[in-house]
Amino acid sequence: MSNRFVAKAERADKRRRRVRGRIIGTAEVPRLSVARSLKHIYVQIIDDAKQMTLVGVGTASKEIAAKFSKKDNKTARAKKIGEVVAELALAKGITQVVFDRNRFRYHGRVKALADGARAKGLKF
Repeated sequence: MSNRFVAKAERADKRRRRVRGRIIGTAEVPRLSVARSLKHIYVQIIDDAKQMTLVGVGTASKEIAAKFSKKDNKTARAKKIGEVVAELALAKGITQVVFDRNRFRYHGRVKALADGARAKGLKF
């Protein structure tokens, strides 16, 4: 039974490496990395040349959680996180990023996050 979970983790790691093999963030165009769990979604803007996180936001943080209403579902929260990360990036002078969806498909919460970031002026 445990072999099934090991194989699943190996497939996820293979997808992650395949996506990351094509994407590199620089100082001019950093990488916007998405991570999600069953409850939360997290976003970081990373400069791979310096190996430094420039902006980081997640739905689990208390400052951001105050912006959500009780009726917001996970997709609506992801869109708001995209808007917040775009505002923080623009405040730091970052206008263009490379989107790293990690091992996740580009639909649902990941797509909503990207749409929210684009709506606030972040270019992919």
